[in-house]
Parts: sequence; C-alpha cells; structure tokens
Amino acid sequence: MTTVTSEAVLPGAAQRRVRGYASGKADYLVRLRKIEGQVRGVQRMIESDSWCPDVVVQIASATRALQEVVVGLVSDHLRHCVMAATKSSDDNGQAALDEVAGLIRQVARL
Repeated sequence: MTTVTSEAVLPGAAQRRVRGYASGKADYLVRLRKIEGQVRGVQRMIESDSWCPDVVVQIASATRALQEVVVGLVSDHLRHCVMAATKSSDDNGQAALDEVAGLIRQVARL
C-alpha cells in the first residue's frame, strides 16, 4: 500500500507533521481515556464474576465508542490528508484514494 505524503508540516526544528486529526486531538484523547476506563471496568466485572449479559453490554458499549473514534479519524483523514493529496497531483490523489479504500476494507472486517 502506498503511503501518501501530502501532510502539512509545522515550522520548527523537529519538523513535526500535522495530522488530519490535529484540531480534534484533545477530544480524541479524552474519548480514548474514557474507553480505557470502560475496558478496565469490564476487567473488574470479569474479576468479580458479573452476570454475562452485563459484561457483554459493556463490551458492546466500548466497541461502539471505538467505532465512533474510527469514523472520526477516517473523516478527518479524508478532509485533511486526502483533500491535500488530490489538490497536489493526480498521482498523489489516486494514491490517497487507494489508501482510503484499503483502510475502509480493513475497518469493514471488524
């Protein structure tokens, strides 16, 4: 799979790349920490021999929360990285679209 290199670069010595999710990074981190807490809660439920359906419901909830993060990240990638690639050249645009198609195939297997 081809990696698209149409990312914006921040000024400075380190030349860090700006990712498509950069503007929502804090929100993503908050969401992921909440999901992490949910998963720890599921572990505690298993340790305390909680009722199976209750455990399953909590796992489904954490799974849905992760899926929402995935949708947000893919959306941000399309708006930032893919749009930039399509504007830079036809070849970069095609590579970006191919990359997204592969990503969607991988996510759909979940």
